[in-house]
Amino acid sequence: MDIEILNGVSVQQYLWLTVILFSIGVLGVLSRKNAIIIFMSVELMLNSVNLLLVVFSKMHADTLGQVFVFFSMSVAAAEVAVGLAILVMMYRNTKSINIDILSKIKE
Repeated sequence: MDIEILNGVSVQQYLWLTVILFSIGVLGVLSRKNAIIIFMSVELMLNSVNLLLVVFSKMHADTLGQVFVFFSMSVAAAEVAVGLAILVMMYRNTKSINIDILSKIKE
């Protein structure tokens, strides 16, 4: 099996790192009730995919993946701004950032 090496690290090791980071993000989203932790987990998942795009972009010597990562990170920054605005409004109304309280507001 021919494994390509990028900066002293094999592509397979990058793949394992991104799988682990994405799995931690998924577990954070599914198991937590704190909205800030959920947003951080979503960002961790997004950054693991961005890392994978950069690795494959470098492996194929094509900058298109890196350009896509740049736009993805700018969208993520806008997502964080909107998410924090939602959290501030949620805290003003309920004095908590627990996700379970949102279902009680709906009733």
